[in-house]
Amino acid sequence: MAGKKSKKEPLEFRNPQLSDALQTQDIAAVAFALRHGPTVVPLMSPGDRDNPLDVGEVWTYRDPNTGQVALLLFSDAAFKPATLPAAIALQSPPALRAFLGAHGDEITTVFFDIAGPHPMQATPTDLIAALDA
Repeated sequence: MAGKKSKKEPLEFRNPQLSDALQTQDIAAVAFALRHGPTVVPLMSPGDRDNPLDVGEVWTYRDPNTGQVALLLFSDAAFKPATLPAAIALQSPPALRAFLGAHGDEITTVFFDIAGPHPMQATPTDLIAALDA
């Protein structure tokens, strides 16, 4: 039948609300989007397809000169630079909060859509506060 959608839609690796919030650089809207939608994260290794709880190992960037660690998050998989690992996952708000809780002490900064179109930077502490609000 024309117009009838299949039962299983393809998974979209994006958060339109986060994209919109980054476009306007509205901190409150970014916080809201983080609390209510997924975030695209690059992975070192993908998770087990048979285990929906295993999203894989989140990739972080360590500056070879300073040793500082950055977490790169994306509002849309299309904004992830091709030079980063190819594997990606959608990180739920609770999973992002748990990751930041576990690794926030070693992460010095978090970048959203680092290559554009509307990049933003935050501290892990700021993100935890936004997710906990």
